[in-house]
Amino acid sequence: MIQHRCLNVVIAGVAILGAGCSGSTASSPTTATSTAVATTLGSAASTSEAATTTTSTQPLIVRTPVAVTGPVTGGKKQANAATIDLAAFGYSESEFFINGNATSYTASGALGSDGKWNVVSGKSAPFTTRIVVRRPTAVKFSGTVLIEWLNVSAGADGEPDWGYTSGEILREGHVWVGVSAQAVGVNGGKPIIPGTPAGGGLVKDDPERYGTLAHPGDSFAYDMFTQAATALVSHSGVAPLGDLIPKKLIAVGESQSAFFLTTYINAVQPLSKLFDGFLVHSRGGGASSIDGAPVGPVKTSADAVKIRDDIAVPVLMFETETDLTVLGYAKAQQRDTPLLKVWEVAGTAHADAYLLVEVYHLGESANLSSLVNCPAPLNSGPQHEVLQAALHHLTTWVAGGAPPPSSARFEVASVDPPTLSRDNRGIAIGGIRTPLVDVPVAALSGDLVAGAAGFCVLFGSTTPFDSATLKSMYPTPKAYVDAFETSLKSAVAAGFVLEADAAKLLQHANSVALTLTP
Repeated sequence: MIQHRCLNVVIAGVAILGAGCSGSTASSPTTATSTAVATTLGSAASTSEAATTTTSTQPLIVRTPVAVTGPVTGGKKQANAATIDLAAFGYSESEFFINGNATSYTASGALGSDGKWNVVSGKSAPFTTRIVVRRPTAVKFSGTVLIEWLNVSAGADGEPDWGYTSGEILREGHVWVGVSAQAVGVNGGKPIIPGTPAGGGLVKDDPERYGTLAHPGDSFAYDMFTQAATALVSHSGVAPLGDLIPKKLIAVGESQSAFFLTTYINAVQPLSKLFDGFLVHSRGGGASSIDGAPVGPVKTSADAVKIRDDIAVPVLMFETETDLTVLGYAKAQQRDTPLLKVWEVAGTAHADAYLLVEVYHLGESANLSSLVNCPAPLNSGPQHEVLQAALHHLTTWVAGGAPPPSSARFEVASVDPPTLSRDNRGIAIGGIRTPLVDVPVAALSGDLVAGAAGFCVLFGSTTPFDSATLKSMYPTPKAYVDAFETSLKSAVAAGFVLEADAAKLLQHANSVALTLTP
């Protein structure tokens, strides 16, 4: 379990982020062959060593090998070290430094709301950043590598998508790689949320371990992310994945990172052609600027940015209620295309109790509101379960299997201000349905709570029904469990909850039933 003294879980920002405690210099580089698929735009560190590739049914892009050193040791402790026993799942964890020259980009023509952005290379600058690798043994490896753009909204690197989906990652045997892509995580600086204290960054927090890192600024973050992923398949020095040969690379990112991935998909992926798929988790209506400036509010639908409709690889976009309302995604809603699926999930908030209780171990759900000083009980909706299903479908789709099922969209009552339609119990109409919203014991909402400020605006709420209401809905505890189980079977059959997660949800229902009046 993570310890409070080293938590640095600064719960402030466009996500709930945990910066682990942090070690000396990396070990000397060694020669390594590169492995699978494809590699980098921008200029990586120069090397005379030629990249090698494995045979593939699709043409490979020859990439410049990226210089990799490590595993990194020394200093205080690795930042973002896993808080669970990875060895129990047949996994190991290592940290590596990558370095080279990154390019920035400039717009070539207007950057319109349709996302069909054209950019050209701009200035270049040297960089050294780090990646965290969690990998299984070769026999367990699925062939899929998930590369998370670490989120810096709280002023330090955080890994919300690992937190939400580690169960699915570990049971399927995927590799997870976290990338320190943005300057705040490396150099420190002021987070994007007003009132949040400036972070020291890896370099200042642990100079013995991270003192050689250098980030030239977020205009270079896109190419740095490209090169971090490239290093997994084409590298000089050590092999970050050891003997594992990746078949598919999927980029993932939540909140601020999802804004950056939106821009990456629209502007950079058409040039790099590196990733085989994307999981864009909880973006709002806008996108980060190509020069890496902070995300600004979307004031009108004309300011909103869609994912381009001519993308060449699968993209799954996962949206909570908060993303549509507080963060303005309602102004950027778009239909599915052959390679884009959008999931809008009822009863969910941008950040929720699961992340604090199950990932960061901050206490029980009942005590969270007072602990984090928010005015209402935090949302305890089904984001975690549905996101794991989304990841499962996306990896299947990217590997050539069936696409994810289509999601019903929320019924939007107003786009300006963005407002969702709700039933007489306060539950959103439309979106992906689960038993937590269709057989409810509380109104789960991602809406802004009166009196909420700072990060609290992102947590939504859970409003329990009174005993009279519950009695009218469920005459007996068995009636509640039976209805819950029927709804759960429908959600599993529809593909929005995995069989592997259904048992825990049913266990939850049985626990709730014990509190109902017979």
